[in-house]
Order: sequence, then structure tokens, then C-alpha cells
Amino acid sequence: MDEPSDLQPSPAPSDAAPSDAALGRIVHGFAGVRVLVVGDLILDRYVTGQAGRLSPEAPIPVLRPTATRAVAGGAANVAANIAELGGRAVLIGLVGRDQGAAELHRLLAACPSIRAVLVEAPGRPTTTKTRFMSGAHQLLRLDEETTDPADPAAVASLCAACDAAMAEVAVVVLSDYAKGVLAGPVLDHVLAAAAAAGRPVIADPKRADFAAYRGATVLTPNEAELRAADASPLPDTAAVEAAAARALRLTGGQAVLVTRSEKGIALIRAGAVPLHLSARAREVADVSGAGDTVVAALAVALAAGAGLDDAARLANITAGLSVAKQGTATVSAHELLGALHLEELLASEEKIVTAPEAAARVAAWHARGLRVGFANGCFDLIHPGHVHLLRAARAACDRLVVALNSDASVARLKGPTRPVQSEAARSTVMASLAPVDLVTLFEEDTPLDLIRLLRPDVLVKGADYRIDQVVGGDLVAGWGGKVLLVDLRQGHSTSATIRRMAVGG
Repeated sequence: MDEPSDLQPSPAPSDAAPSDAALGRIVHGFAGVRVLVVGDLILDRYVTGQAGRLSPEAPIPVLRPTATRAVAGGAANVAANIAELGGRAVLIGLVGRDQGAAELHRLLAACPSIRAVLVEAPGRPTTTKTRFMSGAHQLLRLDEETTDPADPAAVASLCAACDAAMAEVAVVVLSDYAKGVLAGPVLDHVLAAAAAAGRPVIADPKRADFAAYRGATVLTPNEAELRAADASPLPDTAAVEAAAARALRLTGGQAVLVTRSEKGIALIRAGAVPLHLSARAREVADVSGAGDTVVAALAVALAAGAGLDDAARLANITAGLSVAKQGTATVSAHELLGALHLEELLASEEKIVTAPEAAARVAAWHARGLRVGFANGCFDLIHPGHVHLLRAARAACDRLVVALNSDASVARLKGPTRPVQSEAARSTVMASLAPVDLVTLFEEDTPLDLIRLLRPDVLVKGADYRIDQVVGGDLVAGWGGKVLLVDLRQGHSTSATIRRMAVGG
């Protein structure tokens, strides 16, 4: 079998995580991408009601149903999530000749972004899971299914449908719920066809033998599935990384993405530093179908041209949105874009660091060959002139550190009525600006000690200074850096703004 198709190169490690704007551009690229989903279709039914008493016949609650609903689950839920995120899905799976099949046809026909090819096997039940709910509590689940492999006629139809769809899609998803569709022949056929067509394959596994997915580009087990496949307890993150690396060798792919519930996501790639992403769920209502959401977001992001790191980040955020919803649920591109704004607020807080933390971050950037810029000031009331300076500074380097005078330092320099905003407020505002990668404070009257500690490559000041007047300029020049003087925008001054406010008051 050919080697798995190469994905986009992974971007820089997590200390250079992209902004919400960069991830948002990827999400806008989701529109219209095409993904092939092959796997086990499940009809998820929910019967909700009130359980106010126990049955006199047995010690079980009596449920009085008040509502019923059905959603397309399993591989169909992956397709539904792809469609909700803005993509288009070709869905191929197996149904019986029964009421469950008719209901799945109806549900899928209602989504114009899903083209469903449902192969009918008359002697086989459509996999149906009925959950009886009292409020948010599940009382009982009834499963109607068979896990037998598909019969030869169904196998031939499934393979033919996959061949017909392969040319029109960018990514292939194998959604294996161990219900018989991806047993042996179909799995092998799709992997071979995808390799021949140069299509990356995401395999969401259920069987314990991961070698069956050899040729898949990305394997997406949850931690329990990885534990079962590796036959080891996985007591810590290091053990998860080692087990994922062994799984990667078995499949010969490019990555293993492990979903770890409240611990987030781990992305293990051949020859790369593992990427660990913390869970981003604000609240957890139901984890049903969360794995499908992760796979769908990963597939759509890769189809849109994202690298594996960024695709994993988007999948992690999408999963956090999914588990906040009751039952098998989808997440829209609009919801994802909204969540990215919240992620940027969190990222802004993470930009504010102590001087030793700044030194460690800058050392890591230098180790990767990145040019680090340094600007400093009181930045009491941010105005367009400040923004112009910061943009010019960021354009001259790969990463920009802004050092703010502490409140005590500002008071010594500007007088007892300053600063107008506290150092906490000034740090928060500064960290929210796109050109700024890191914010730290200094207590001294000048940032000379901080410059010695960080050893920036570019030192930035306004053009109202001469180079020989820039504090630390001689140091930066001495280790091969440069001083950049940025032309100032006329008419913008914090002091002038404060005077106008005083006059107006």
C-alpha cells in the first residue's frame, strides 16, 4: 500500500499558537470543502419524560414520556457536524429495511450538504439506540443492532460507492463503531483507494488491533481505546505519549490524536514534539458524540488546508462546545468563530508574564531562530500613535515583547496623578493588541536590566529619540541587534488627552 498522503507542514509549537484571527481564517475556509465519511450509521432516539414513582412490579422508575426526538448518529453524526461547520459530506453506510432506515433517510435528506449513499441490507437491522431520559438523567438505553460483517453483496456496493466518491473529496473519514461496516474488506478497500487517490485518511477506531488501520494518515482514539489497544494502564501523560507513538508505528501514519476527556487532546506526530491542548469546555452536559465532533472538525480543517496543529486546536475548541450540549449534537461554524473570540481573551491573559517567564519564552524563541523585538513605555492611555508604533515594531521582528513601567515607576516619572490606569489594566489592554506577543512589567525607571535579561534583537522607540539616547541601544548593537526609530503620528499624546479631559471636566 502507498504511504499516507502528506498533510500541510505543522506550524510552530504551542508557544507561538495562532491568534483567533488566524484560526478564524481557517474556519472561513471550511465553506464547501468536501469530505467522504464511511462507517457505521446509528439512529439515536431520545424519549424524555418524568419519572416520579417506582413501578409496583419491580424496583424501577416509571417514565411518563413527554417528548421524543431522533438524530442521525455514528458516522452520520460526523457528516452532520461537517455540514454544520460549513463543509459538504458524502456519507456511505449500511442500513436495514425497517423503520430505522426510513427515519435515517428522512433526517439526512433534510440536510442539503450531506449526500447520503445508504446501502440496504434487508436481513439486517438498522443500528438504533433508544435512550429513555428523565430530565438530564438517562434511565435506560435500548440497543437494536448486529455487529456481524456486511454480506458480500453489501460489501461490493459499499466499495463501489467509495470508489465513485473518492475523486470529489479532499479528506476521507473512517467512522468505525464496530457495527460491521468497516470489518475487513471494506476497510482495506477504502484505505487502498484513498492512498491511490492521494487522499489523507482520518480513522476513528473501535477495534483493539490498530494495525488494521495501517495506511491511515491520522488515528483518533480516545484514551480508553488507546489503553485497550496498547494493553497498558496509561497512568500519566508520558505513558499516553509512548502508547500513541507505538500506535503510530503500527499504522505507519503521520499522527495519532488522543482525546482525553477533561484532560483535553494530545497530538503525537512522527519526529515532532507532542502537542497537548487543555480541555476548553466551560461546562459539561453530555459527552455523547463528542468524538464525532472532534473527527469532523479535524477533517474539515485539514480539507481547508490547515496544518495538523491548527486542525487539532480547532477540533479541541469544537469538542468543548459539543459537550456543553445535551445529547448527540452538532457545532456550527458560527459557534466556533464565537468561541475563538473567547479563546483569544484567554490567550491575552497568558501573554502577561513575569520577567523570568519572559526570559524563558524569549530564550525558546531565540532557540528556534526567531527575531525578538522589544518596546517599552508607560502606555497609560492607548491611542493611535501607540498602535502605529507597535505595528511598525512587530513588522520588524518575529515576536514582540512590550515592557510596561510599573505603577510606582510611572508615578516617579510622570508625577503623583499618574498613571490614569493601573498596571493590571494597562497590561490587559496591551496584551489584547494583535502586534503584541508578550507583556511584562519593570519596577525601575528604565528597562536596562530587563533588556540585559532578554537580549532582544530589535529595540524599538519613537523617532523623537536619537539612537544615542535610547536606553540599552548600545547593548543591543553590541550583540548584533539593531535600534529601530519609528516615526510618530502627530496629534496623539497621552498627556494632551489627559489635559483635554481635565479642561472638559
